[in-house]
Amino acid sequence: MKFDVIIIGSGAAGMMCAAVAGQLGQRVLVLDHAKKIGEKIRISGGGRCNFTNLGTQSENFISQNRHFSKSALGRYSPHDFIELIERYGIAWHEKSKGQLFCDGPAQQIVDMLFAEMALGGVEVRANIAVSEIQKTPDGFRVVTTDGQYTCTSLVVACGGKSIPKIGASGLGFDIARQFGLKVIETAPALVPLTFSSADLEHFKALAGVAVPLRVSCHGINFDEDMLFTHRGLSGPAILQISSFWRLGDYLSLNLHPELDFGAVLRREKQQSGRRAIQTVLANYLPKRLAQMIAQKLDFDGNMADLDGAKMAELTGFLESWQVKPSGSEGYRTAEVTRGGVDTAEINAKTMESKSVPGLFFIGEVVDVTGWLGGYNFQWAWASGQAAGQVA
Repeated sequence: MKFDVIIIGSGAAGMMCAAVAGQLGQRVLVLDHAKKIGEKIRISGGGRCNFTNLGTQSENFISQNRHFSKSALGRYSPHDFIELIERYGIAWHEKSKGQLFCDGPAQQIVDMLFAEMALGGVEVRANIAVSEIQKTPDGFRVVTTDGQYTCTSLVVACGGKSIPKIGASGLGFDIARQFGLKVIETAPALVPLTFSSADLEHFKALAGVAVPLRVSCHGINFDEDMLFTHRGLSGPAILQISSFWRLGDYLSLNLHPELDFGAVLRREKQQSGRRAIQTVLANYLPKRLAQMIAQKLDFDGNMADLDGAKMAELTGFLESWQVKPSGSEGYRTAEVTRGGVDTAEINAKTMESKSVPGLFFIGEVVDVTGWLGGYNFQWAWASGQAAGQVA
């Protein structure tokens, strides 16, 4: 059962790598312990798959080496992937900020990748667990629940720990450590954040309220929508900032970054002095949020009652509300895993281990974590393409 290339993991990166290698004449086998292939693609983007972002660049990724992704991304761009899906007649549309989605179901992307693999004669075997990997003089021996396979090149494409219910595990990190490669500490990313039970009691009236805002942490800012939930905070703004947030950190929330709240409140005091503070705030914020802010600051009077100190306190709150999450929802709902195989261990052009010839790491298992908005898929396509050309 000898192959030129064995790929462990049948996600976006693994299938892309398999298709490229197979079409270049390599005999390729893809192994996955999951029963369904490409499940993370299928459920992504609300079932429409946010398959890339037109603005993709290395600055959209978190890594110990921010420059590592430049080589692969520079050689396989969003337009290259668009050209591929258009060959298969897959209709798509752009939402905001360069995010591209399928018009139809995400299953179209999975089907396309299967078709691309078929063109290269790739063998795909699901529901097979890898139990052991051995280095041999000619490459690798992969021991599985379905027997043993050997290969010249072994590609680790089994992702991170995110969404274990669809089969995610830390296998890729274990393989890296087995061969002596360093793994940067991992954590859930693009994940909702949670409140302590005491804070939940305070915020429970806001569950379901969404507000556009600017969220900041460690000098990083995102202007997106935030959603209050029965567990804490979610929405694009929180998913974005969660990749930078660490336990114990505060988030700074500017509830209307396009407004100068100081000027707005002075004008409202002059023009609407007899109106209740929470009523005026509701002109700029969701009603329930306006009520909560007025109660939290104990401002139950009218705009005319705001003296200079109270005006400054309210302005400061609206423009820099300090919120301290107690944790996150974890890998259960995290879209990706932050951290991974240290990029210092990998050739940026080929994705091959510098110390173990023939061993490759691609996609989410590598310490390259994209922002929300299609960046992680583009990294999967680009890193898979890079490895597939040489594996």
